Amino acid sequence: MLLCDVGNTSYHFLDGSRDYKESADSFDPATITKQVYFISVNSRVTQKLQNLKNWIDLSAVIDKSIYYETMGIDRIVAVESTQNAVIVDGGSAITVDVVRNGVFEGGFIYPGINAMHKTYKSISPALEYPFNLELNVEKLPKDSQNAISYGFLKLLYSEVLSYGLPIILTGGDASQLKRLFKEAKVDKLLLFESMKKLIIKL
Repeated sequence: MLLCDVGNTSYHFLDGSRDYKESADSFDPATITKQVYFISVNSRVTQKLQNLKNWIDLSAVIDKSIYYETMGIDRIVAVESTQNAVIVDGGSAITVDVVRNGVFEGGFIYPGINAMHKTYKSISPALEYPFNLELNVEKLPKDSQNAISYGFLKLLYSEVLSYGLPIILTGGDASQLKRLFKEAKVDKLLLFESMKKLIIKL
């Protein structure tokens, strides 16, 4: 079974137990001849895939009416994977979605680690510090690096914990965020596992 999560910059494939990526700009999806089940947030790529009969869009089996209109299909598929959790997807942006008793309660979008690092750097070279993801967010810092880290991490940490639900970390920065959310579960293949469940509905 070949699965593909198409993002803005890459095709992320899962072929059995092997996952790998191809560039969204240079990869030709027509080179794949076997059946591919996919989701896509990249409208340019989606138009290409609609003309390929072996690429099957799993978004068609989801009831999108229970989500808001502009919500990305990757977030929706992640939400479909669980009954009770706060899903934190760490990538170029950090998305946080809350599911309680199988109902999507809502979510929010936060700058990603790299994006926020660039923001501080653009304010002043004196603020160019790496984030301390092992910071004690229960104590106000007294140095510049930890002050920057606290400003970025405290709000995210407090908000995520406030829902009192298990936390699932996914996305490219999941391992880094695990240093902050020590009790969280890391599941970098969450979307693919959810996609497998959606295939049953076809």
